[in-house]
Amino acid sequence: MTVDPVASIVVPSFCGADRLPQLLDSLAAQQEGTPPFEVIVVVDGVDDGSVALLENETRLDLRSIVFPENRGRVAALNAGFEAARGDVLIRCDDDLLPGTNYVARHVDAHRDGPGGVIGLYLNEYSNTPYAEVYGRDADERFRRDAYSAAPSVAWRYWAGNCSVTREVWETVGPYDPEYRLYGWEDVDYGYRIHATGFEIRLAPEIETPHRVAAVTTAIRARRASHSGAARRLFERKHAQSGLPNAVPGWSLWNALVRGLSRVPLNPARLAGVVDALLRFLPRGVGRKLVALSVESAALGGYRSPHSAKENF
Repeated sequence: MTVDPVASIVVPSFCGADRLPQLLDSLAAQQEGTPPFEVIVVVDGVDDGSVALLENETRLDLRSIVFPENRGRVAALNAGFEAARGDVLIRCDDDLLPGTNYVARHVDAHRDGPGGVIGLYLNEYSNTPYAEVYGRDADERFRRDAYSAAPSVAWRYWAGNCSVTREVWETVGPYDPEYRLYGWEDVDYGYRIHATGFEIRLAPEIETPHRVAAVTTAIRARRASHSGAARRLFERKHAQSGLPNAVPGWSLWNALVRGLSRVPLNPARLAGVVDALLRFLPRGVGRKLVALSVESAALGGYRSPHSAKENF
């Protein structure tokens, strides 16, 4: 007899054949006594071998949803959550490596009632010059800032390792399909949970290793550009959210960021030049050039969302 799942894990996946095996191995290795759970993988329109891989998975209570064309992460998330049967709904991106207590801890985090729970990423970087001079340090700063932030702004950290109770999902509704480029569909959803009156908290015990995709300045700058464009959409929808100004104040550094953000170049191409130079520059100089590339790309995308879409 099939046991009804307590938790549903929704995995949006685009070209994930190389990532899914490790994720499925991790989920299949959950500790004894873990509440019953199901896994729903949404293959977003490109079958790179993912479908056969999922069809051959026998260790898990697993279902797959296969889009005939690429529809984007928001559509994948919504399809997965709508199909879920559990009372605790867990978002788990396909580049995560959950520990053996991953499901149990997400379920336990909701014992006190409906709400949202965030587990931050423990980012794992390839040994690239970008990671050495910028990526790992930026990740440590991000996590430190997140844990020191006021509980009232925890929604800003909603991302790919999070969970809600069914009551929250049914009250807040689906992810917003207007978000098509990289970023801010998560922050939008976190804010909507917060605005509806449910508590969101960061759970250090659910921190999970994450295989980082942005392993070069070029990739990181491109994503920053798309994220800047998406932020403009978020601000239009939620003007009352209280975000700090996206346009930096006046300083010598910010003047450089402002100026470079107006240069009509593909941010990834400019950042590619930085990547080529990193091996030959002092660490401090390299870090500044990466930061300048990323921050100016984000501001450029924010100021000119149409340009960010053209560079997608």
